[in-house]
Amino acid sequence: MLATVASIYSLLLGMGILLAGSGLLGTLLGLRAAMEGYSELIIGVIMSAFFLGYIVGSFVSPALIRRVGHIRAFAAFAAVASAASLLHGLLIDPVVWWVLRIITGFAVLGLYMVIESWLNEQVRQKRGQVFAIYMMVSLIALGVGQFLILAYGPGNLASFVLVGMLFSLGLLPVALTHVSQPIPVETPRFPLKGLYRNSPVGFVGSLVSGMITGTFWGLSAVFALSIGLDNLGVALFISAVIFGGALLQWPIGHLSDNRDRRVVLVMVCLVGAIAATAIFAVAGTSLIALLVAAVLYGGFSFSLYALSVAHTHDRVDVHHVLEATRGLLLLNGVGASLGPVLTGLAMHYTDTRTLPLVMGILLVLLALFIQHRIRVDRPVPAEEQGEFVPVTRTSPMAAEMDPRTDVEPELDLKG
Repeated sequence: MLATVASIYSLLLGMGILLAGSGLLGTLLGLRAAMEGYSELIIGVIMSAFFLGYIVGSFVSPALIRRVGHIRAFAAFAAVASAASLLHGLLIDPVVWWVLRIITGFAVLGLYMVIESWLNEQVRQKRGQVFAIYMMVSLIALGVGQFLILAYGPGNLASFVLVGMLFSLGLLPVALTHVSQPIPVETPRFPLKGLYRNSPVGFVGSLVSGMITGTFWGLSAVFALSIGLDNLGVALFISAVIFGGALLQWPIGHLSDNRDRRVVLVMVCLVGAIAATAIFAVAGTSLIALLVAAVLYGGFSFSLYALSVAHTHDRVDVHHVLEATRGLLLLNGVGASLGPVLTGLAMHYTDTRTLPLVMGILLVLLALFIQHRIRVDRPVPAEEQGEFVPVTRTSPMAAEMDPRTDVEPELDLKG
Protein backbone atom coordinates (compact mmCIF):
# COMPACT_ATOMS: atom_id res chain seq x y z
CA MET A 1 0.00 0.00 0.00
CA LEU A 2 2.73 2.48 1.01
CA ALA A 3 4.72 1.74 -2.14
CA THR A 4 1.63 2.36 -4.25
CA VAL A 5 0.93 5.71 -2.58
CA ALA A 6 4.59 6.74 -2.82
CA SER A 7 4.56 6.19 -6.57
CA ILE A 8 1.71 8.65 -7.08
CA TYR A 9 2.05 10.97 -4.07
CA SER A 10 2.75 14.01 -6.25
CA LEU A 11 -0.54 13.56 -8.10
CA LEU A 12 -2.49 13.09 -4.87
CA LEU A 13 -0.77 16.04 -3.19
CA GLY A 14 -1.45 18.35 -6.12
CA MET A 15 -5.10 17.35 -6.29
CA GLY A 16 -5.49 17.70 -2.53
CA ILE A 17 -4.22 21.28 -2.59
CA LEU A 18 -6.47 22.15 -5.52
CA LEU A 19 -9.55 20.66 -3.88
CA ALA A 20 -8.86 22.53 -0.64
CA GLY A 21 -9.03 25.69 -2.73
CA SER A 22 -12.18 24.56 -4.50
CA GLY A 23 -13.86 23.68 -1.20
CA LEU A 24 -12.93 27.05 0.26
CA LEU A 25 -14.21 28.95 -2.78
CA GLY A 26 -17.68 27.38 -2.64
CA THR A 27 -18.18 28.29 1.01
CA LEU A 28 -16.59 31.71 0.53
CA LEU A 29 -18.95 32.61 -2.31
CA GLY A 30 -22.03 31.49 -0.38
CA LEU A 31 -21.09 33.61 2.63
CA ARG A 32 -20.04 36.62 0.56
CA ALA A 33 -23.21 36.48 -1.54
CA ALA A 34 -25.30 36.50 1.67
CA MET A 35 -23.28 39.47 2.94
CA GLU A 36 -23.99 41.31 -0.32
CA GLY A 37 -27.71 40.76 0.21
CA TYR A 38 -28.33 38.42 -2.73
CA SER A 39 -31.54 36.43 -2.45
CA GLU A 40 -31.47 32.67 -2.00
CA LEU A 41 -32.73 32.25 -5.56
CA ILE A 42 -29.92 34.36 -7.00
CA ILE A 43 -27.36 32.51 -4.90
CA GLY A 44 -28.76 29.18 -6.06
CA VAL A 45 -28.54 30.24 -9.72
CA ILE A 46 -24.96 31.42 -9.25
CA MET A 47 -23.83 28.25 -7.49
CA SER A 48 -25.57 25.95 -10.00
CA ALA A 49 -23.43 27.45 -12.76
CA PHE A 50 -20.42 25.55 -11.43
CA PHE A 51 -22.08 22.28 -12.40
CA LEU A 52 -23.06 23.63 -15.82
CA GLY A 53 -19.36 24.19 -16.42
CA TYR A 54 -18.75 20.69 -15.12
CA ILE A 55 -21.09 19.20 -17.72
CA VAL A 56 -19.62 21.25 -20.56
CA GLY A 57 -16.12 20.27 -19.49
CA SER A 58 -17.01 16.57 -19.69
CA PHE A 59 -17.43 16.93 -23.44
CA VAL A 60 -14.84 19.62 -24.27
CA SER A 61 -11.88 18.91 -21.96
CA PRO A 62 -10.78 15.58 -23.53
CA ALA A 63 -10.08 17.28 -26.87
CA LEU A 64 -8.00 19.98 -25.16
CA ILE A 65 -6.00 17.40 -23.22
CA ARG A 66 -5.35 15.37 -26.38
CA ARG A 67 -4.20 18.49 -28.22
CA VAL A 68 -1.61 19.82 -25.74
CA GLY A 69 -0.87 16.92 -23.40
CA HIS A 70 -1.63 16.30 -19.75
CA ILE A 71 0.90 18.60 -18.05
CA ARG A 72 0.20 21.60 -20.29
CA ALA A 73 -3.55 21.05 -20.00
CA PHE A 74 -3.29 20.75 -16.22
CA ALA A 75 -1.31 24.00 -16.06
CA ALA A 76 -3.87 25.75 -18.23
CA PHE A 77 -6.83 24.52 -16.17
CA ALA A 78 -5.11 25.52 -12.90
CA ALA A 79 -4.30 28.98 -14.29
CA VAL A 80 -7.91 29.52 -15.41
CA ALA A 81 -9.27 28.38 -12.03
CA SER A 82 -6.82 30.65 -10.21
CA ALA A 83 -7.68 33.69 -12.34
CA ALA A 84 -11.43 33.05 -12.02
CA SER A 85 -11.20 32.81 -8.22
CA LEU A 86 -9.39 36.16 -8.08
CA LEU A 87 -11.95 37.79 -10.35
CA HIS A 88 -14.71 36.66 -7.98
CA GLY A 89 -13.17 38.93 -5.36
CA LEU A 90 -12.51 41.84 -7.71
CA LEU A 91 -15.86 41.90 -9.51
CA ILE A 92 -18.75 41.59 -7.05
CA ASP A 93 -21.69 41.14 -9.40
CA PRO A 94 -24.16 38.23 -9.64
CA VAL A 95 -24.04 38.01 -13.45
CA VAL A 96 -20.24 38.08 -13.47
CA TRP A 97 -20.13 35.47 -10.72
CA TRP A 98 -22.49 33.24 -12.70
CA VAL A 99 -20.13 33.33 -15.68
CA LEU A 100 -17.09 32.82 -13.47
CA ARG A 101 -18.70 29.80 -11.79
CA ILE A 102 -19.19 28.19 -15.21
CA ILE A 103 -15.54 28.83 -16.02
CA THR A 104 -14.42 27.48 -12.63
CA GLY A 105 -16.55 24.35 -13.02
CA PHE A 106 -15.07 23.76 -16.46
CA ALA A 107 -11.52 24.19 -15.15
CA VAL A 108 -11.99 21.98 -12.07
CA LEU A 109 -13.51 19.22 -14.23
CA GLY A 110 -10.44 19.43 -16.46
CA LEU A 111 -8.16 19.13 -13.44
CA TYR A 112 -10.06 16.07 -12.24
CA MET A 113 -9.90 14.52 -15.70
CA VAL A 114 -6.13 14.96 -16.04
CA ILE A 115 -5.36 13.55 -12.59
CA GLU A 116 -7.76 10.62 -12.88
CA SER A 117 -6.58 9.56 -16.33
CA TRP A 118 -3.02 9.80 -15.01
CA LEU A 119 -3.77 7.69 -11.94
CA ASN A 120 -5.66 5.13 -13.98
CA GLU A 121 -2.72 4.70 -16.32
CA GLN A 122 -0.13 4.33 -13.56
CA VAL A 123 -1.78 1.85 -11.19
CA ARG A 124 -3.68 -0.67 -13.27
CA GLN A 125 -2.53 -3.51 -10.99
CA LYS A 126 -3.86 -1.94 -7.75
CA ARG A 127 -6.81 0.06 -8.94
CA GLY A 128 -9.04 -0.76 -5.97
CA GLN A 129 -6.53 0.55 -3.42
CA VAL A 130 -5.71 3.69 -5.38
CA PHE A 131 -9.37 4.39 -6.12
CA ALA A 132 -10.23 4.26 -2.40
CA ILE A 133 -7.24 6.41 -1.42
CA TYR A 134 -8.04 8.97 -4.10
CA MET A 135 -11.68 9.28 -3.03
CA MET A 136 -10.64 9.67 0.61
CA VAL A 137 -8.04 12.33 -0.22
CA SER A 138 -10.67 14.23 -2.22
CA LEU A 139 -13.20 14.32 0.62
CA ILE A 140 -10.62 15.16 3.29
CA ALA A 141 -9.22 18.03 1.18
CA LEU A 142 -12.70 19.45 0.60
CA GLY A 143 -13.43 19.22 4.32
CA VAL A 144 -10.16 20.78 5.43
CA GLY A 145 -10.62 23.58 2.91
CA GLN A 146 -13.69 24.79 4.83
CA PHE A 147 -11.57 25.93 7.77
CA LEU A 148 -9.44 28.22 5.60
CA ILE A 149 -12.34 30.67 5.66
CA LEU A 150 -11.14 31.52 9.19
CA ALA A 151 -7.91 33.03 7.87
CA TYR A 152 -9.40 36.25 6.47
CA GLY A 153 -13.18 35.90 6.47
CA PRO A 154 -15.65 36.20 3.57
CA GLY A 155 -15.54 40.00 3.42
CA ASN A 156 -11.83 40.25 2.66
CA LEU A 157 -10.29 40.10 -0.82
CA ALA A 158 -7.41 38.15 0.74
CA SER A 159 -9.70 35.09 0.99
CA PHE A 160 -10.07 35.04 -2.79
CA VAL A 161 -6.33 35.53 -3.12
CA LEU A 162 -5.82 32.50 -0.88
CA VAL A 163 -8.02 30.41 -3.18
CA GLY A 164 -5.99 31.59 -6.18
CA MET A 165 -2.77 30.67 -4.39
CA LEU A 166 -4.04 27.16 -3.68
CA PHE A 167 -5.01 26.61 -7.30
CA SER A 168 -1.54 27.79 -8.34
CA LEU A 169 0.36 25.81 -5.68
CA GLY A 170 -1.55 22.65 -6.54
CA LEU A 171 0.05 22.83 -9.97
CA LEU A 172 3.61 22.47 -8.64
CA PRO A 173 3.62 18.80 -7.47
CA VAL A 174 2.05 17.75 -10.77
CA ALA A 175 4.21 19.89 -13.03
CA LEU A 176 7.38 18.57 -11.35
CA THR A 177 6.32 14.93 -11.16
CA HIS A 178 8.46 12.15 -12.59
CA VAL A 179 5.39 10.07 -13.39
CA SER A 180 5.14 9.52 -17.13
CA GLN A 181 2.15 10.93 -19.00
CA PRO A 182 -0.69 8.57 -19.92
CA ILE A 183 -2.15 7.93 -23.34
CA PRO A 184 -4.49 10.63 -24.77
CA VAL A 185 -7.92 10.96 -23.18
CA GLU A 186 -10.89 9.91 -25.28
CA THR A 187 -14.20 11.78 -25.18
CA PRO A 188 -16.60 9.58 -23.18
CA ARG A 189 -20.11 8.68 -24.29
CA PHE A 190 -23.06 9.20 -21.95
CA PRO A 191 -25.90 6.81 -22.93
CA LEU A 192 -29.09 7.51 -20.98
CA LYS A 193 -32.05 5.87 -22.70
CA GLY A 194 -30.84 2.31 -22.27
CA LEU A 195 -29.59 3.18 -18.80
CA TYR A 196 -33.09 3.93 -17.49
CA ARG A 197 -34.44 0.77 -19.10
CA ASN A 198 -31.83 -1.35 -17.33
CA SER A 199 -31.81 0.44 -13.98
CA PRO A 200 -34.61 2.92 -13.20
CA VAL A 201 -33.53 3.15 -9.56
CA GLY A 202 -29.89 3.85 -10.47
CA PHE A 203 -31.01 6.46 -13.02
CA VAL A 204 -33.34 8.38 -10.69
CA GLY A 205 -31.11 7.82 -7.66
CA SER A 206 -28.12 9.42 -9.39
CA LEU A 207 -30.23 12.37 -10.52
CA VAL A 208 -31.71 13.03 -7.07
CA SER A 209 -28.35 12.47 -5.40
CA GLY A 210 -26.94 15.19 -7.64
CA MET A 211 -29.75 17.56 -6.68
CA ILE A 212 -29.08 16.96 -2.99
CA THR A 213 -25.29 17.26 -3.09
CA GLY A 214 -25.39 20.20 -5.52
CA THR A 215 -27.74 22.01 -3.15
CA PHE A 216 -25.46 21.23 -0.23
CA TRP A 217 -22.35 22.59 -1.94
CA GLY A 218 -24.20 25.66 -3.17
CA LEU A 219 -26.41 26.73 -0.27
CA SER A 220 -25.25 25.08 2.96
CA ALA A 221 -23.07 28.06 3.91
CA VAL A 222 -26.05 30.39 3.45
CA PHE A 223 -28.18 28.15 5.67
CA ALA A 224 -25.46 27.95 8.34
CA LEU A 225 -25.15 31.73 8.37
CA SER A 226 -28.93 32.15 8.66
CA ILE A 227 -29.10 30.09 11.86
CA GLY A 228 -26.57 32.32 13.59
CA LEU A 229 -23.31 30.40 13.12
CA ASP A 230 -20.06 32.35 12.89
CA ASN A 231 -17.32 31.51 10.38
CA LEU A 232 -15.97 28.70 12.59
CA GLY A 233 -19.47 27.28 13.02
CA VAL A 234 -20.06 27.36 9.26
CA ALA A 235 -16.79 25.52 8.64
CA LEU A 236 -17.60 22.95 11.33
CA PHE A 237 -21.10 22.33 9.97
CA ILE A 238 -20.05 21.87 6.34
CA SER A 239 -17.00 19.77 7.20
CA ALA A 240 -19.13 17.57 9.49
CA VAL A 241 -21.37 16.69 6.55
CA ILE A 242 -18.34 15.97 4.33
CA PHE A 243 -16.51 13.88 6.92
CA GLY A 244 -19.73 12.01 7.69
CA GLY A 245 -19.88 11.07 4.02
CA ALA A 246 -16.28 9.90 4.13
CA LEU A 247 -16.68 7.83 7.31
CA LEU A 248 -20.07 6.19 6.82
CA GLN A 249 -20.20 5.54 3.08
CA TRP A 250 -18.24 2.28 3.18
CA PRO A 251 -20.08 0.59 6.11
CA ILE A 252 -23.46 1.62 4.65
CA GLY A 253 -22.45 0.32 1.24
CA HIS A 254 -21.09 -2.91 2.68
CA LEU A 255 -24.48 -3.45 4.30
CA SER A 256 -26.00 -3.49 0.81
CA ASP A 257 -23.82 -6.36 -0.42
CA ASN A 258 -25.60 -9.72 -0.75
CA ARG A 259 -29.08 -8.19 -0.32
CA ASP A 260 -31.51 -6.13 -2.36
CA ARG A 261 -29.73 -2.78 -2.59
CA ARG A 262 -33.04 -1.05 -3.20
CA VAL A 263 -34.15 -1.91 0.34
CA VAL A 264 -30.93 -0.39 1.66
CA LEU A 265 -31.48 2.66 -0.54
CA VAL A 266 -34.95 3.16 0.95
CA MET A 267 -33.45 2.90 4.45
CA VAL A 268 -30.70 5.37 3.54
CA CYS A 269 -33.23 7.85 2.16
CA LEU A 270 -35.45 7.66 5.21
CA VAL A 271 -32.64 7.91 7.76
CA GLY A 272 -31.14 10.76 5.73
CA ALA A 273 -34.52 12.52 5.78
CA ILE A 274 -34.73 12.07 9.57
CA ALA A 275 -31.21 13.49 9.94
CA ALA A 276 -32.15 16.46 7.73
CA THR A 277 -35.22 17.08 9.88
CA ALA A 278 -33.02 16.89 12.97
CA ILE A 279 -30.74 19.56 11.49
CA PHE A 280 -33.78 21.80 11.05
CA ALA A 281 -35.02 21.06 14.56
CA VAL A 282 -31.76 21.77 16.42
CA ALA A 283 -30.57 24.66 14.23
CA GLY A 284 -29.79 27.65 16.38
CA THR A 285 -30.04 25.72 19.65
CA SER A 286 -27.13 23.33 20.15
CA LEU A 287 -24.00 23.29 18.00
CA ILE A 288 -23.03 19.81 19.18
CA ALA A 289 -26.45 18.38 18.31
CA LEU A 290 -26.27 20.15 14.95
CA LEU A 291 -22.89 18.62 14.17
CA VAL A 292 -24.04 15.13 15.15
CA ALA A 293 -27.07 15.46 12.88
CA ALA A 294 -24.80 16.83 10.13
CA VAL A 295 -22.46 13.82 10.35
CA LEU A 296 -25.40 11.43 10.08
CA TYR A 297 -26.95 13.39 7.23
CA GLY A 298 -23.67 13.46 5.32
CA GLY A 299 -23.06 9.76 5.89
CA PHE A 300 -26.42 8.73 4.48
CA SER A 301 -26.97 11.38 1.79
CA PHE A 302 -23.44 11.06 0.37
CA SER A 303 -23.99 7.29 0.11
CA LEU A 304 -26.88 7.65 -2.35
CA TYR A 305 -24.76 8.10 -5.46
CA ALA A 306 -22.40 5.21 -4.67
CA LEU A 307 -25.34 2.91 -3.90
CA SER A 308 -27.06 3.95 -7.13
CA VAL A 309 -23.90 3.12 -9.07
CA ALA A 310 -23.55 -0.25 -7.31
CA HIS A 311 -27.20 -1.12 -8.00
CA THR A 312 -26.78 -0.21 -11.67
CA HIS A 313 -23.66 -2.37 -11.93
CA ASP A 314 -25.69 -5.29 -10.58
CA ARG A 315 -28.28 -4.88 -13.36
CA VAL A 316 -26.11 -3.99 -16.36
CA ASP A 317 -24.13 -6.46 -18.43
CA VAL A 318 -20.45 -6.44 -17.52
CA HIS A 319 -19.51 -5.06 -20.95
CA HIS A 320 -21.77 -2.04 -20.38
CA VAL A 321 -20.56 -1.13 -16.91
CA LEU A 322 -18.10 1.59 -17.93
CA GLU A 323 -20.56 3.40 -20.19
CA ALA A 324 -23.33 3.04 -17.59
CA THR A 325 -21.12 4.60 -14.91
CA ARG A 326 -20.38 7.56 -17.16
CA GLY A 327 -24.09 7.99 -17.82
CA LEU A 328 -24.80 8.06 -14.09
CA LEU A 329 -22.06 10.66 -13.65
CA LEU A 330 -23.72 12.92 -16.22
CA LEU A 331 -27.11 12.49 -14.55
CA ASN A 332 -25.56 13.39 -11.21
CA GLY A 333 -24.11 16.54 -12.74
CA VAL A 334 -27.45 17.51 -14.27
CA GLY A 335 -29.11 17.05 -10.89
CA ALA A 336 -26.39 19.12 -9.22
CA SER A 337 -27.05 22.00 -11.64
CA LEU A 338 -30.82 21.87 -10.99
CA GLY A 339 -30.76 21.39 -7.21
CA PRO A 340 -29.42 24.80 -6.09
CA VAL A 341 -31.84 26.65 -8.39
CA LEU A 342 -34.95 24.75 -7.28
CA THR A 343 -33.98 24.77 -3.61
CA GLY A 344 -33.00 28.43 -3.77
CA LEU A 345 -36.44 29.17 -5.21
CA ALA A 346 -38.10 27.28 -2.34
CA MET A 347 -35.96 29.06 0.24
CA HIS A 348 -36.71 32.44 -1.35
CA TYR A 349 -40.47 32.00 -1.01
CA THR A 350 -40.40 30.32 2.42
CA ASP A 351 -37.39 30.76 4.70
CA THR A 352 -33.65 30.23 4.44
CA ARG A 353 -33.80 27.77 7.34
CA THR A 354 -36.00 25.40 5.34
CA LEU A 355 -33.00 24.07 3.40
CA PRO A 356 -32.75 20.76 5.32
CA LEU A 357 -36.50 20.25 5.02
CA VAL A 358 -36.27 20.55 1.23
CA MET A 359 -33.48 17.97 1.25
CA GLY A 360 -35.58 15.71 3.46
CA ILE A 361 -38.56 15.97 1.07
CA LEU A 362 -36.36 14.98 -1.87
CA LEU A 363 -35.10 11.97 0.05
CA VAL A 364 -38.62 10.85 0.97
CA LEU A 365 -39.79 11.20 -2.64
CA LEU A 366 -36.85 9.09 -3.80
CA ALA A 367 -37.67 6.47 -1.16
CA LEU A 368 -41.26 6.31 -2.44
CA PHE A 369 -40.07 5.85 -6.03
CA ILE A 370 -37.67 3.07 -5.01
CA GLN A 371 -40.39 1.36 -2.98
CA HIS A 372 -42.59 1.40 -6.09
CA ARG A 373 -39.81 -0.23 -8.13
CA ILE A 374 -39.41 -2.90 -5.44
CA ARG A 375 -43.08 -3.82 -5.88
CA VAL A 376 -42.97 -4.03 -9.70
CA ASP A 377 -39.48 -5.41 -10.32
CA ARG A 378 -37.70 -8.48 -8.97
CA PRO A 379 -34.41 -8.05 -7.06
CA VAL A 380 -31.03 -9.08 -8.39
CA PRO A 381 -30.03 -12.49 -6.93
CA ALA A 382 -27.39 -12.12 -4.22
CA GLU A 383 -24.94 -14.35 -6.12
CA GLU A 384 -25.06 -11.99 -9.13
CA GLN A 385 -24.30 -8.85 -7.16
CA GLY A 386 -20.90 -7.19 -7.18
CA GLU A 387 -19.12 -5.56 -4.26
CA PHE A 388 -19.86 -2.02 -3.17
CA VAL A 389 -17.16 0.57 -3.94
CA PRO A 390 -17.30 4.09 -2.40
CA VAL A 391 -17.45 6.75 -5.12
CA THR A 392 -18.11 10.47 -5.41
CA ARG A 393 -18.84 12.63 -8.43
CA THR A 394 -15.57 13.67 -10.08
CA SER A 395 -14.90 13.21 -13.81
CA PRO A 396 -15.69 10.50 -16.41
CA MET A 397 -12.11 9.27 -16.06
CA ALA A 398 -12.88 8.08 -12.52
CA ALA A 399 -15.13 5.43 -14.02
CA GLU A 400 -12.07 3.79 -15.55
CA MET A 401 -10.35 3.75 -12.14
CA ASP A 402 -13.27 1.89 -10.59
CA PRO A 403 -12.07 -1.74 -10.14
CA ARG A 404 -15.53 -2.96 -11.21
CA THR A 405 -14.93 -1.72 -14.77
CA ASP A 406 -11.98 -3.97 -15.63
CA VAL A 407 -13.87 -5.48 -18.60
CA GLU A 408 -13.80 -3.24 -21.63
CA PRO A 409 -17.26 -2.34 -23.01
CA GLU A 410 -18.11 -4.05 -26.29
CA LEU A 411 -21.55 -2.55 -26.88
CA ASP A 412 -23.29 0.67 -25.94
CA LEU A 413 -26.55 1.32 -24.15
CA LYS A 414 -28.48 2.74 -27.09
CA GLY A 415 -31.96 1.61 -27.89
